[in-house]
Amino acid sequence: MREILSKRFVSEKRNIRDHKRRLLVTKCELKRKLCKAFCKYSDLPSDMQDKLHYKLSKLPRNSSFARVRNRCISTGRPRSVYEFFRISRIVFRGLASRGPLMGIKKSSW
Repeated sequence: MREILSKRFVSEKRNIRDHKRRLLVTKCELKRKLCKAFCKYSDLPSDMQDKLHYKLSKLPRNSSFARVRNRCISTGRPRSVYEFFRISRIVFRGLASRGPLMGIKKSSW
């Protein structure tokens, strides 16, 4: 029982961490996009581009969209997550075989 609770706590902790990253991405999205766009603009003086690169480097790393990961909401598993249901294939298969997913049935039946 204790092992199940600890696994559930870890998965919730992962999901909370990922949710915080998503909030940080939305908060810094505009600033990050502007800095990147101006850095690529070649007509700016090099010292201005360097300042923009510096500002971009000072943004939190977790504010980058590349760090956001789709996770299963029940297990916290990061791989093979169906985006529409937000659950992993393992949980999806279990729910589909038990029947709580409406409109989903095994194709061989």
